[in-house]
Amino acid sequence: GGQQTDRITETNGRFSTYTWEEVQKHTKFGDQWIVVERKVYNVSQWVKRHPGGLRILGHYAGEDATEAFTAFHPDLPLVRKYMKPLLIGELEASEPSLDRQKNAALVEDFRALRERLEAEGCFKTQPLFFILHMSHILFLEAIALMMLYYLGTGWINTAIVAVLLATAQSQAGWLQHDFGHLSVFKSSRWNHLVHKFVIGQLKGASADWWNHRHFQHHAKPNVFKKDPDVNMLNAFVVGKVQPVEYGVKKIKHLPYNHQHKYFFFIGPPLLIPVYFQFQIFHNMISHRLWVDLAWCISYYVRYFLCYTQFYGVFWAVVLFNFVRFMESHWFVWVTQMSHIPMNIDYEQHQDWLSMQLVATCNIEQSTFNDWFSGHLNFQIEHHLFPTMPRHNYWRAAPHVRELCAKYGVKYQEKTLHGAFADVVRSLEKSGELWLDAYLNK
Repeated sequence: GGQQTDRITETNGRFSTYTWEEVQKHTKFGDQWIVVERKVYNVSQWVKRHPGGLRILGHYAGEDATEAFTAFHPDLPLVRKYMKPLLIGELEASEPSLDRQKNAALVEDFRALRERLEAEGCFKTQPLFFILHMSHILFLEAIALMMLYYLGTGWINTAIVAVLLATAQSQAGWLQHDFGHLSVFKSSRWNHLVHKFVIGQLKGASADWWNHRHFQHHAKPNVFKKDPDVNMLNAFVVGKVQPVEYGVKKIKHLPYNHQHKYFFFIGPPLLIPVYFQFQIFHNMISHRLWVDLAWCISYYVRYFLCYTQFYGVFWAVVLFNFVRFMESHWFVWVTQMSHIPMNIDYEQHQDWLSMQLVATCNIEQSTFNDWFSGHLNFQIEHHLFPTMPRHNYWRAAPHVRELCAKYGVKYQEKTLHGAFADVVRSLEKSGELWLDAYLNK
């Protein structure tokens, strides 16, 4: 660390130049370098203040992060201002712009595609889309309360109210995702502010917690030790690599060869009401996210003021958890259908396009699928261009397909039903791989 910084400025005040080999030594926490557009940055201290979270920069330590950098930041000139003090030099002239045998032609074509989509207005928001989306969420909430007010709290009415509320929660989940990705307003500040409102006041969750988790997933999807979404806490083994690894090491926290069955009991029903619920509050308190906590509390206050008058405290709590339980099923199936059946492995150092396409697939387009999945049926386009407003994914899709075809990169699209079935099938396959390794290796 120390000696490194001392020899940065040479006698004539120019920066040092580095080889890839040298950059690749700086990957440990507390000593992390990244390369963006051939410039070398020491981000060791900055990681703690990075708005996208502390781990995401570490996931790119010792690597070329140009493509991720471009994908995540809508306002590049602003971000470059923050980066100036971190600059320590650049790559030696003889070094290639890309690290580790990445295909320069593919990367260049992808960059050109992004510029073309920007020129065609694919990154411009239609405010009406998001206004209507927000309105339909508030409308569902209002209808639920009116039904209780006029029709009472009978079982059938309560069941309908629960479905309305679960739908509102799921749709608010897709909406907070839009603001979290800075894809609605031009200014990051407005996106962040409205994100806190939507995820806090409409959903009772934490914006910081979500960003920290979700950006890592986007930076390195389906990469073990980097993507929190494939950290299954030993409840499941996924992909083709992990099951064999666990089997060989004789790790058996659960009978993984039955995971495609017990998934139905501990996956979709429990993720939001139990695991996320605990994680969100733990995270807000341990990281002192008081603004998020205040928003979160405002959601609970509103919910209980509205519903205890009809149900009393006990049944209002039961209703709350039943709504979370239904929303959790919706959320898990939609988010997992594009990732779990795909390739899941350790870091392979691929270029942006190749890395995103081995880890994601699309679900065919229809008005229902768009609405039901919050346009995450276009998961490929969303992963390639996370700041693109979702009502434009369909415009980008044909261009992405074309580019994939040109370089022989597999672009997968499934039916909704087929994608759901593949989640279970892939869990079953991984379970079989585990059992085989456990018994025979």
